[in-house]
Formats: sequence, structure tokens, C-alpha cells
Amino acid sequence: MNTDVAPRLGWWQQTWRLTAAAAVGIPIWLSTGVLLRGQSAETGSWFLIGDPLVALGCLVVLLWRRRFPLTVAMTVAIASTASALATGAALLALGSISTRRRPVEIGAVGLAFVTASQFSAFYSIQSPPSSLWLQLSFSVLIAGIAVAAGMAIGARRVEVRSLRERAESAEREQTARAAQARALERNRIAREMHDVLAHRISLVAMQAGVLDHRGNLTAEETRVLIRGIADGSHQALEELRDVLGVLRADPGRPEPPQPSLDRIPGLVDDARASGLDVTLTTTVTGTPSDVVGRTCYRIVQEGLTNAVKHAPGAHVHITLEGTAGDTLGVSVRNSAATTPTAQPPASGFGLLGLTERINLAGGELDHHPTPDGGYLLTARLPWPNPTHEKRT
Repeated sequence: MNTDVAPRLGWWQQTWRLTAAAAVGIPIWLSTGVLLRGQSAETGSWFLIGDPLVALGCLVVLLWRRRFPLTVAMTVAIASTASALATGAALLALGSISTRRRPVEIGAVGLAFVTASQFSAFYSIQSPPSSLWLQLSFSVLIAGIAVAAGMAIGARRVEVRSLRERAESAEREQTARAAQARALERNRIAREMHDVLAHRISLVAMQAGVLDHRGNLTAEETRVLIRGIADGSHQALEELRDVLGVLRADPGRPEPPQPSLDRIPGLVDDARASGLDVTLTTTVTGTPSDVVGRTCYRIVQEGLTNAVKHAPGAHVHITLEGTAGDTLGVSVRNSAATTPTAQPPASGFGLLGLTERINLAGGELDHHPTPDGGYLLTARLPWPNPTHEKRT
């Protein structure tokens, strides 16, 4: 893997790197001066003036080594032929190009550096043949160290960048999961609010509608309706308080019992007491699981709520059938409306939330108008045999 973009350096990071490069070149420059003793005046003036100026130019050019890495590295490597003091700058350029970990670039700049260390256009220093091989080996060793250090730094940069990208990706995923969790929680709250309150408030609205449209009620009938409205409102507040207690997850408050199949007769009795004409037929044998029983309860509750909202005065017939090891069938059928009343606002969460519940339970839901102007809501829920499950 290659690293094309290196992090930008601050002024202090640039300063100490260039200072270190200059410090590496000073011993080489001084040792060259010792070897040049007795040379011509022209060579001495270049050593004292030209050599430091070329080295200074190389150090300045190194400021752009990350913008133009190959160009700067080759320029400094070639320029080091004319300056012993620029050797440190050439090593820094070689190490910098090595951080990119591109073999062709590293080979070209490394060859230029080793060649420059062997041939000097301005210094003529006589050395025995044996020392030439030693000098070549030393140059190759120094270049190899610079390349190894540069490649190690480049690998570290890639690793750090990879870890940073992974951390950013994990943070984005965590943010997405949190957003999804919030959306699911909002949907759950909306569904629970609808399931718990819509039925009770619909009954209250139906009783209030009767009071508003019928002027021939006796005092006793009026009192019954008013009492029903008061009781329904009080129960709605109690149920709302229970829902909020669950959502707040107060450890000191016990969670209220969830409705199940055995509470459906009580639900039907409440609907009858509110003036709804409803009958219940059940042939269920056995007790289903809590999930299936709770889902069945919510189906009946939603059917009664929709009947109160959209078919006031209609007759509602509820049918429950099923046994363990088969399925639990639920049917809520209402006839056409007989009493015209103002339609309450629809929440839009009723059948949607009910569909989600039934899908989670592995069941099927169907709802459609009937030929007589009524409406039919049916569902089938799987009811595994608990004895068979234990054996399995």
C-alpha cells in the first residue's frame, strides 16, 4: 500500500528536521576540509563559500519535499555532488521519498545519492583503491539506513491513517445505530400510545357524541354516559401513566402486567358498558404464550377502536379460535355504521403498528371492507405446542 498524502508539518517540525539534516552534514564537511589541506586556493574558496551555499539551497528546497517529493529528492541528491555539507539534506530527501514506499522512486534517488557520494565535481581527493570500496559500502549502508527509516515511518503513517479511518467509520456506524435506535424507540412509543390510549379515548368520544346528538335521553341515561366519560378519561390517564413509567425505565416502579388473551372478555365488557354492541365467540382451548396472547389482545383492541371511530352504532362480532400446536385465529367484524357522527382525527399508527406486532409474532394480517358496508379484520398467529418444544 502506498502513501500519497503525508500529514502537513508545523514550523517546529520543519525546523528540527532541517537542523538535524544540517548537523549530519557538518562532520562530513569538516572531514572533507581536513582531506583538502594543501589543495588549490580555488578549491578552498569553493569549500568555504560555494559548498555551504549549495547546502543552504538544498535545505530551502526541502521545504517543498512533500508537495513535489520526487523532484525535490532528485534535485537535492544531484546537488549533493557539489557540496559535502549537503549530505545530510540528501539523506533527509532520501528518507522522505522512502516514506512513499515506491521502489522505483526509492531506487532512483538512492542511486543518485550513492553516485554523488562517490564523484565530486569540485574536490579531487586521492584515495587508495581499497578505500574506494570501503567508501562505496559506507555510502550504500547510510543510504540503506535512510531508506529503512523512511519506509518504517511511511508504514506507521499508513497504520495511523487506517486506525483513524476505522475509528471514524466506527463512530459513523455508532451514530447511525443511535439514530436508528431513536427512530425505533419513537415508533415504539407511538405504537404503545396508540394501543393503550386510542381505544379508551375512542369510547369516550363515542359517548360524548351520543350526548351531543341525542336530545331525548333520560336523566339516568345522561348520568350513565357522563359517568362513562369520566371513568374512561380516568382510565386513559392511568394507562398513560403506566406507559410513561415503562418508557422511563424507573427501577423503583414495577412494570404493569401486560394484557393477554384472558383479558379480552374484560375489554369486551368495557366496550359494552360504553354503549358498543359487541359479541364475543371463542373456541380457544389452552393458554398461548405471552407474546401470542398479547398480540391477540391488541388485534381485538384495534378492531374495537376502528369500529368505534368509523362505524358508530354498528354491531361488532369477535371470533377467537385455535389450539396449541396449530394457529390462533382472530376475527373482528363490524357491520355498517348506523349513526352518523363527526369522525375523530386518525393517528395513522393503528394498523401499521398492528402489522409490525403480527409480523414479529410470525403471523399474518388481513383487513378489508365487506359487501354489506362493514369491515373485517382477521389475523392468524402461530401457536406452537409447548410440550413439543420442550421435547425438541
